[in-house]
Amino acid sequence: MTTASLAAHPASRPARGPWLSRLLLRRRSVLPGFDLALGMTVLYLSIIVLIPLSAVFLKTFTLSWDGFWAAVASPRVVASYRLTFGASFAAALLNGVFGMLVAWVLVRYTFPFKRVVDALVDLPFALPTAVAGIALTALYAPTGWIGQYVPFKVAFTPVGVFVALTFIGLPFVVRTVQPILEDLSKELEEAAATLGASRLQTFTKVILPSLAPALLTGFALAFARALGEYGSVIFIAGNMPMVSEITPLLIITKLEQYDYAGATAIAVVMLSIAFTMLLVINLLQAWARKRQGR
Repeated sequence: MTTASLAAHPASRPARGPWLSRLLLRRRSVLPGFDLALGMTVLYLSIIVLIPLSAVFLKTFTLSWDGFWAAVASPRVVASYRLTFGASFAAALLNGVFGMLVAWVLVRYTFPFKRVVDALVDLPFALPTAVAGIALTALYAPTGWIGQYVPFKVAFTPVGVFVALTFIGLPFVVRTVQPILEDLSKELEEAAATLGASRLQTFTKVILPSLAPALLTGFALAFARALGEYGSVIFIAGNMPMVSEITPLLIITKLEQYDYAGATAIAVVMLSIAFTMLLVINLLQAWARKRQGR
């Protein structure tokens, strides 16, 4: 057998390892430029995200440990943490329940002005936060259209903070769950009903497991959005220290007082707690998807 025939014969060629096959596949990709695209992505994320966050940490490191602790653990700051994280978590939970209900109605039913209702869901995305805060304050003030009929005070209390955070977080849950519901086949529900399952069993055993990853994602997005909300909250909160003062407002107050290190210290605490909570939620989401794929 000649050298040319040896090269042409498949059995005579050396076996390609998995790493070599992946390398050749990447080089022969229909869309070239992976290295350049990856480099541009890392550069963009560094400029937009990593460098500003690094500046926050570097400014905080100028404080001593005692100065850092005094900045982030004073009673006024701790009270703002309690309100911000508590109201954000409660608003995200409420949006998880009613956001799923709104998405279910929009997907499964046909009714007049359905497109209008669907468009109204996105209104908090387009509406300036300051306008939303003014509108909510006018509605829920003691003399407002809704506030005058509520037996307790809403505006200028922590309840007003909860209302504002619920308003801005609803679209995240609806728009996350809605595509999953549209892809969920009705045949699964019909099969469960045929096998004798009740409506509650069908929802808890068939529908809810399929929606769980999307619900967790919507909850995480709504929670993260609520943590950093400022514009719609300051109008309806009342901004009373130790009562209805949110952490973003406290950061702005310290910046206005030229206490930049104190402001960044509070921001670092907020960032660390929020990142930890979002990491836990993402791990739960991955676990739910893994269980669903079994």
